[in-house]
Amino acid sequence: MPDVFDEAYRRCRAGESVALATVVATWRSAPQPPGATMLVAADDTVTGSVSGGCVEADLYERARRVLDTGAPELTRYGISDDDAYAVGLTCGGTLDVFVQRIDADDLAELDALVEARRTGRPSAVVTCVAADAGEPPGAVPADPAGRLGRRLLLTGERVGGSLGDERLDAAATADARGLLAAGRSGMLHYGYHGQRRGSGLSLFVATHAAPPRMIVFGAIDFAAAVARIGAFLGYRVTVCDARPVFATPQRLPEADEVVVQWPHRYLRAELDAGRVDERSVVCVLTHDPKFDVPVLALALRHPLAYVGAMGSRRTHDERRKRLREAGIDPAQLARLASPIGLDLGGRTPEETAVSVAAQIVAGRWGGTGRPLAELAGPIHHPG
Repeated sequence: MPDVFDEAYRRCRAGESVALATVVATWRSAPQPPGATMLVAADDTVTGSVSGGCVEADLYERARRVLDTGAPELTRYGISDDDAYAVGLTCGGTLDVFVQRIDADDLAELDALVEARRTGRPSAVVTCVAADAGEPPGAVPADPAGRLGRRLLLTGERVGGSLGDERLDAAATADARGLLAAGRSGMLHYGYHGQRRGSGLSLFVATHAAPPRMIVFGAIDFAAAVARIGAFLGYRVTVCDARPVFATPQRLPEADEVVVQWPHRYLRAELDAGRVDERSVVCVLTHDPKFDVPVLALALRHPLAYVGAMGSRRTHDERRKRLREAGIDPAQLARLASPIGLDLGGRTPEETAVSVAAQIVAGRWGGTGRPLAELAGPIHHPG
């Protein structure tokens, strides 16, 4: 099946308009996740799907109307026991779908999005889908400020478009970068000037990126806890250990994959294949020089989001000495989070995993790790 965005770009370049339907929210057992799309063209061609067939017929008619009027629509599809034959989801779930018209005026945005997807660069589209988050979905509420359908496009450090207010643009950009870093699509709610008060405007962030990676070296009990919290944060988690007796899926059920390989050889292969990028985090839990020094020396030479290593302060001092002997310079060495994690006073593997996750999140956003009660200024750091 053709890619929805490639098809939209092709048709808009040919001077056609299309209606793009996007799932923006789901509840219970909805068949498609947020971000699923369906395109309806003026020649009645349909590309993509949002429900596997449950609501497409009704959505097709709505898309045709949007094509004619240019007015976007937000519609909720669901089902109840006493309404089993109405248009809805037989699976019992609920989903909100936003439909908007895309035409030649959107070519520059589509071009940037298609190019980012082709090259594998993470990108996000932020769309205003409702002008009053407190109103029930249906036909989109009146929008005197003209915000509905406005978009921001984030590709790398570039931001294009506007939601109609500078402060709103800044707040949405910061929060969208957080969703993009986590590889998730989702809804954001603001006041008309970017206030994080949860009502006024609903924005949908559609991210186009593989989830960031967390690679945990050392299949010990702490690794299982770190893998669990990494998955909770939205990472695709790999646990790697050279010892097959420890590196098993049964011991590490939360990991997306368990690899038996020498740590530095695995990381080298992943770097060479382009499967590790600047969003990736590396946690070295082996605290054994023959494993951790070679993989840390490799990781610290690349611009990864986080590199942490477990061990006592004595182990840390010895490790730093060995890394200097391996040619790691002071700037590279300064990037090493060792001993790993923040000082939370924890003891158990789960408590240690929380401290590691907190340090990763603080590093992503520039947080201090201090109690918020001791600080002044905005709670949310800018992206």
